[in-house]
Amino acid sequence: MRMRELGRTGIKVSPYALGTMMFGAWGNPDHGESIRIIHKALDAGINLVDTADVYSGGESEEIVGKALKGRRDDIVLATKVGNASPSATGPNTSGGSRRWIVRAVEDSLRRLGTDYIDLYQIHRLDPSTDIEETLSALTDLLRSGKVRAIGTSTFPAAQLVEAQWIAEHRALARFRTEQLPYSIIARGAERDVLPLTERYGMGVLVWSPLGSGLLTGRYRKGHQPTGGRVAMERARFTHERKLDAVEKLIPLAEEAGVSLTHMAMAFVVGHPAVSSALLGPRTMEQLDDLLAGADTVLGDDVLDRIDEIVPPGVTLDPHDLYFDPPALRDPALRRRTPDTRSAA
Repeated sequence: MRMRELGRTGIKVSPYALGTMMFGAWGNPDHGESIRIIHKALDAGINLVDTADVYSGGESEEIVGKALKGRRDDIVLATKVGNASPSATGPNTSGGSRRWIVRAVEDSLRRLGTDYIDLYQIHRLDPSTDIEETLSALTDLLRSGKVRAIGTSTFPAAQLVEAQWIAEHRALARFRTEQLPYSIIARGAERDVLPLTERYGMGVLVWSPLGSGLLTGRYRKGHQPTGGRVAMERARFTHERKLDAVEKLIPLAEEAGVSLTHMAMAFVVGHPAVSSALLGPRTMEQLDDLLAGADTVLGDDVLDRIDEIVPPGVTLDPHDLYFDPPALRDPALRRRTPDTRSAA
């Protein structure tokens, strides 16, 4: 695979990356098979492996660590911190505080079997922690050599701008990458985040490029697989506008002579701001299918048709943005308390 620049980090990455959320209890519990999948991806030219401390309660990091023995120096290893692991206990075992970050990074290094992480990402925005506190802790990790670059995941544009401003004015390291949800059916990032990353020279990693699996063509109107993830997030797989779009995209892919999966991946990596898109296979067969489309390039005629089906900047299901401002979740943040309201 022809390598791309990861923003202005100087790190070069493959246009496809391997996401490992499905390795371990959350997906494929067979460590041996998961390791073989990782090795197959590396042999195919993928050099970026992305995981997180929360995936399967740390099991995914352990699998990745086993798989990278003897190959670590050739791999760009990315992991994340911030989300609470199901096995974590106590009020200070998640988030973006210095207290948690300096503990969590040691746990990740141990599970991964390495003494440095190439890209350490804040998994989600922590509204309860000052971003300066988070950046200060990450800056110290960079200076110590335990981390080589820092990034974010699923941060809204306003918070990315704030973080860049604070880093500049407080002489702290700045976020160099953003990992975001982006696909043909979830194009909201085109409105603000993707232009912003280009402006600040940030690399972009894309997760869910297949729209949680809808863009494989397996989920159709009148034919919905059951069990697993569908049972947990049924609303995402039965959303009417997304299913309507899939029914229009399938014949477009056929006309273009490619599978819907390959068209969806090519669409994402074709955006000039995107450094790499994460593949999330659970089985070897899924990986083989995804790798088979690595050379797919879409012409302007196909891209124009996609724009007609899902206009630029449109996310058909707002839940696919995976971020709600705290004030939308907590009514107390939108209402004055009785003692602060003006007398009628």
